Amino acid sequence: MLLRTLLAVSLAVQPVGAADLPDLGEVSRQYFSDQEEQAIGRAILRDVYADPRYLDDPEIETYLNQLGYRLVSVSARNQREFTFFVVSDPTINAFALPGGNIGVHTGLLLAAQSESELAGVVAHEIAHVTQDHIARMVAAQSRSYWPTLAALALALLASRSNPNVAGAAIASTQAYSIQNQLNYSRDYEREADRLGYDMLSRAGFDPRGMSGFFNRLQRASRFYDSSAPAYLRTHPLTSDRIADMEARSASAPYQQVQDSLDFQLVRARLRAADGTPQDAVAAARAALKERRFSNETAARYTLVAALVRARLFKEAEAELKPLLAGPSVHPMLQQLAAQAALAAGNPARALDRYAAGVSAHPGYRPLQYGYTAALIASGRHADALERLDRQLTLYPLDRRLWRLAAEAHAQLGHRLQSHRAQAEALALAGNLVAAIEQINLGIRAGDGSFHELSAAEARRRDWEAAEKAQRQK
Repeated sequence: MLLRTLLAVSLAVQPVGAADLPDLGEVSRQYFSDQEEQAIGRAILRDVYADPRYLDDPEIETYLNQLGYRLVSVSARNQREFTFFVVSDPTINAFALPGGNIGVHTGLLLAAQSESELAGVVAHEIAHVTQDHIARMVAAQSRSYWPTLAALALALLASRSNPNVAGAAIASTQAYSIQNQLNYSRDYEREADRLGYDMLSRAGFDPRGMSGFFNRLQRASRFYDSSAPAYLRTHPLTSDRIADMEARSASAPYQQVQDSLDFQLVRARLRAADGTPQDAVAAARAALKERRFSNETAARYTLVAALVRARLFKEAEAELKPLLAGPSVHPMLQQLAAQAALAAGNPARALDRYAAGVSAHPGYRPLQYGYTAALIASGRHADALERLDRQLTLYPLDRRLWRLAAEAHAQLGHRLQSHRAQAEALALAGNLVAAIEQINLGIRAGDGSFHELSAAEARRRDWEAAEKAQRQK
């Protein structure tokens, strides 16, 4: 697959002994800076957001970022910025990209049998980033490989999943020699195992999650033959790695770690979206009837979400009642209840539920997105902008908030402000060329105040300078 190929190339290195690995910040930074790596990371992330397999689901992405930063906070380089995103792909895989960007396939989220297993894979990928494995691979060759790697990564992302197209993309970037000259580094994999294991323990997860997941994949691979799980093809296991992980697990004190409700609900959300709406409803009902679930709340969430997909709104409302009856309702349940009312054509009930949700969980941004979108859909554009102004003061780098602001301003006829907000969203998604085009449209609209026009022109100058700097690298 496309992103598996990218990871295999980007993490490939010539075998070296652990003692020969360069110190962090030594050789890797001799050839390029943190700023250069971040610029390449932003360019790659721009193409990730444009890829149709990118799952633009704020609730699942919020959970993954919370999990990821829980692990990052106990890592050796906890000041580094990361972006965690989800790829809609049934294969079991995860990957690290330059600039602290880490992708997780939906197949992995569903295949993990515990939250600690999922955390183990994410921790392993975080370690690849914190240890500068991609940077050290490039530095071991020459500076010339760094822009080549960026071009290769973008070409591979553009090629989607077609292996023939991916091969052409590699050749077109004149980077085919990278695959021939670089072999996968077992040392880097062992280093990521060790540091990932430490992150798991310090973050309060069961450290056996990593070894348990890898062992299960290895056992399963015996039945896959050439179609082994994607994660094993991008992260080949060796007997030494398995033995090392088992030894660490055996020496660790036993601790039972309960999966969070967030983990269970995210998996429930993915199950409800699988297959046809009718199949999803039937599967959810069967699981509840036969009590094939580890968490009943999550199982009922699956059923309600599937019923909403199938437009069986009366049944969905009946199933929602027990979920909303407790003294403390999870924000994902609040969001589902509001979405169900909105889909059923009851915006007043939806707004009431959103208001209750954001009051109980003011920091949960997916509820803020939903509430604001519902206000816009109900024609309450000024109320939506007032809420957005408050949220953007708190989270000025949130591209989803800027997109909503663009829509609200457009509904009110604020052309400059609408184009400016859309430009901010595009710039945050890494697309500076499109951001400049949007801000130019806004400036030419001529309907803003002197202050708004001056601010727009200043942002245009910033983006033009940044885009020029990218082109010159």
